[in-house]
Amino acid sequence: MNIDVNSIFQIAAIGFILAMIHTILKQMGKEDIAHWVTVIGFVIVLYMVIQKLDDLFQEIKTIFLFQ
Repeated sequence: MNIDVNSIFQIAAIGFILAMIHTILKQMGKEDIAHWVTVIGFVIVLYMVIQKLDDLFQEIKTIFLFQ
């Protein structure tokens, strides 16, 4: 299993961008939209993490079942 450092940087970049957008929208008085942007970003990052966990479990399955 290759350690994909790019995925870590992508997640960090998404978090950084979302934090900036959230702060800007909150200062503009659009707190509802800011919260929705944060929730949508969280779902995107969660989807990325679930894909990586699936890859990890497939690798573990391959190792222990000798396939």
